[in-house]
Amino acid sequence: MKALDISTDNCIVEQEGHVLFVTLNRPEAKNAFTPAMLLGMYRAWRRLDEDEELYCAILSANGDTFCAGMDLKAGPDGQRANDEFLQVMAEVPNLHWQALLRDDRPCKPIVLAVEGFALAGGTEILQGTDIRIAAENAVFGVTEVARGLYPMGGSTVRLRRQIPYCIAAEMLLCGEHMSARRALDYGLINRVVPPGEALAAARDVARRICDNGPLAVRAVTRSLREHQECMPEDAAMLASDELAGPVFASEDAREGMRAFKEKRPAHFSGR
Repeated sequence: MKALDISTDNCIVEQEGHVLFVTLNRPEAKNAFTPAMLLGMYRAWRRLDEDEELYCAILSANGDTFCAGMDLKAGPDGQRANDEFLQVMAEVPNLHWQALLRDDRPCKPIVLAVEGFALAGGTEILQGTDIRIAAENAVFGVTEVARGLYPMGGSTVRLRRQIPYCIAAEMLLCGEHMSARRALDYGLINRVVPPGEALAAARDVARRICDNGPLAVRAVTRSLREHQECMPEDAAMLASDELAGPVFASEDAREGMRAFKEKRPAHFSGR
């Protein structure tokens, strides 16, 4: 696996083939957010968007906790940001929201692998990912109200669109924990696996994504991102057709159909 120079102390960014690996790396503090972690994630998502050789990403964490969200021990002002973070933040004021997948999500899929607790911001960033694998010991929760805080990562908007309204309301208003099994029952995650196996399962999903035509995958991901329930269906269909046109005109589409006819695996080039 190749480590990339956009990594920070609290966010390791690596590449293996067509997959970008983004690993939260502050296990001693339950992977609570720091400026360095946010900067690493921001850079990772922008690299995912811009690098044509990257087809998807896997987000995971070191240690036995995925992410505890904001570092409450650091107080309301959080950790002191270094000069590099402040410089980028001056140019990109919503850097933190891009890092947490609230704003400007990349147009390529993100697979999530969760071990242990994913609370507050840990569950908020989950809602910006596409396919979610969790260990049996995973625990979710948007717990901000229990601390007198507001979930600014987008949960009051997104969560009710991803699971039943009344379940979302219970999570948001009670601030209580949800088990992996219950999260699976309500469709918040895709799959539950034995402890320690979430990353391996996420790798398998990423491999299956990478077997497909990258132009098609990107177009489908853009449609999922952009054509929300609030759009009238006829307008969404027209917008979807605009994404489909270049895919059908691509060399990848011709290769896919040739491979089907010749009964062999397709060899996609991204063109």
